[in-house]
Amino acid sequence: MPGAGKQPEAAVLWEVFLDAGPTLTAPRSVFGIDVGGTFTDFVAYDPNTRKIAVWKELSTPADPVSGIIEGLAGHEHAVANLRIGTTVATNAVLERTGAIVAYITTKGFRDIPFIQRGNRKAHYDMSWVKPKPLIKRRHCFELNERIDAHGNVVTPLEEGEVIRVAKQIAAIPEIEAIAICLLFSYLNPAHELRAREILARELPNKPLSISYVVLPKWKEYERASTTIADAYLKPVISRQLRAMQGRLKDAKVTAPAAIIKSNGGEMTLEAAAEAPVQMLLSGPTGGVIASRFVAETLRIDRLVTIDMGGTSTDVSTVIGRKESFTTAFEIEWGVPIQVPMIDIRTIGAGGGSIAWIDKGGMLQVGPRSAGANPGPACYGRGGSEATVTDANVLLGQINPEYFLGGRMKLDTDAARKAVGKIALALGQSIEHTALAIARIVNNNMVGALRSVLIERGLDPRDFTLCAFGGATPLHASALIREMGIPRAIVPVHPAQFSAYGFIMTNPRVDRQRTAQLVSTRFDAERANRILNELESESVADLEDQGYNSDIEVHRALEMRYLGQNYELELPLSFERFTAATTAKLWSSFHETHKARFGFATPGEIIEIVNFTVTAVARTPKPELIEIADGEAAPKPKGWRSVWFIGGPQTTPVFARAALRAGHTVLGPALIEEEASVTVLEPGHRMKTHHHGHLLIDARE
Repeated sequence: MPGAGKQPEAAVLWEVFLDAGPTLTAPRSVFGIDVGGTFTDFVAYDPNTRKIAVWKELSTPADPVSGIIEGLAGHEHAVANLRIGTTVATNAVLERTGAIVAYITTKGFRDIPFIQRGNRKAHYDMSWVKPKPLIKRRHCFELNERIDAHGNVVTPLEEGEVIRVAKQIAAIPEIEAIAICLLFSYLNPAHELRAREILARELPNKPLSISYVVLPKWKEYERASTTIADAYLKPVISRQLRAMQGRLKDAKVTAPAAIIKSNGGEMTLEAAAEAPVQMLLSGPTGGVIASRFVAETLRIDRLVTIDMGGTSTDVSTVIGRKESFTTAFEIEWGVPIQVPMIDIRTIGAGGGSIAWIDKGGMLQVGPRSAGANPGPACYGRGGSEATVTDANVLLGQINPEYFLGGRMKLDTDAARKAVGKIALALGQSIEHTALAIARIVNNNMVGALRSVLIERGLDPRDFTLCAFGGATPLHASALIREMGIPRAIVPVHPAQFSAYGFIMTNPRVDRQRTAQLVSTRFDAERANRILNELESESVADLEDQGYNSDIEVHRALEMRYLGQNYELELPLSFERFTAATTAKLWSSFHETHKARFGFATPGEIIEIVNFTVTAVARTPKPELIEIADGEAAPKPKGWRSVWFIGGPQTTPVFARAALRAGHTVLGPALIEEEASVTVLEPGHRMKTHHHGHLLIDARE
């Protein structure tokens, strides 16, 4: 890596140890790599020296592998394994650059992906148009087969018809992948499985996705949309992962590599190529995983996370020291992808977000970003538009001589020129305009925080803000003031915190299946069989990845009163359905429904809709050692003028690497580290935790 002769300050200060497992005899590091839109972040853990090194490289959006290879080049230790989080799948779907897909379904149902749902994003907006699916109607084909709502075959599959459809697809050379979603295949997959066999034989070069493998759940539109997305990504992801493997091999990196899944687990590159839809939220998950680790070590029950990088801001929650999961993700309104994933909300607000004047003469910030190339004007790479990073430089919050620890000098004059154009249009000074840019992006992030807290009935005053990402510590103090959140944490390695989370993650497999059973005629034998099958599949998947021990299995049911539209998830505390455990299940549902909605109807019929099983392989984790107590008050390494809402103030600057446990700093203040800086507003107090985290208290 560039600058390998000088280890980053953070890497010198923070040492780690494994709480289990043998020490390796050769220096082989575990790498977490987060490929972002602006930077590629690296965290390397060496079990021999028990140290963590962190660094960043500028990303190349058109060639994300190059940032990985450049960041690995020159690292003095061999690589034990790589855990990579990437936005490749996310970008392919959002930018509509995936494959051309042929869609095959039951006769009479090929328009399901186009009809979608009867709801609307905006009830009174007559100009609103439904989002387009990821397929074209002329590429949709039907099979004259039918399975009913009980899984019984009504019309057998005609194999000759499947062959005819295969020939039709072969005659359209632009088709690159095939998605199969037959009616009620989640109850009886025989037709889908046989159709896959025939198509694989007839069209061996076209990847196939079938709904029974991708999402064996009811609701044909959601199942179809998710299966189509998987097929849409397969050729693109396969090519990129093959290229990644080849280039890593050429760079002499032959260690096993894994891709982080949207649920926070990991999978091999080969598995990722077979199930690319599992990668949709690969990148942002690491920060939430690491935040859960912080919540566990600091014994915090309610944490709201915010990750502001160069292009976007991601927010999520960790409640009860557990991540929040969802299957209600939509790539855009009305186009669902229902695989299990960590519940993360994303907005276009980052350090590279561009400030602009709208038609009404009002200042706006984002969602368009300068990205890594050319990047903010102050990067000196040809950017000329004002960004949030440019504003932070002009406000005195970022030291242009110490960006990335001094490895990258920032051009203050270019930042002033870029912000000056906006200032001229507004008739304001450059500093007041820079402050306005910072306040607007803060307001955008407050909106994201409200969406995961207030809109869900959660009180911000009960939460702690965990602020990470290279840009977030600059805004954390202002965010807790504006949101009414009493405290914030800026964890260790905030600029590489997602990559840090990747070395903390546990391999995880989620399996789901729809089987509708009611309390009045409950089939315990069938329920036990389904759970056992899902458990066997989940554990086998982990074993295929090389994890054979310390596997935990969690079971849950999605249930509702018969006739309701939405389900409640109930974890199962028992191994098998018996008369006693089933009676306890119905009672628990009534109690949960009352706690969630304020009422229960004990005499009402209860329906089980979905069975879910999660298998997790617990792996040893690096853990921060306690740093020494500070014997005297910390001394600033310098002073500079910094703009706050009340105007400029002469502000002390502290080196984070020099802080010790118990050190307290009163705002206004700046705490600098190589890849980030924490801005402490006037009236706020910061205390250094004995693990090195910065604890900010908004109460005077």
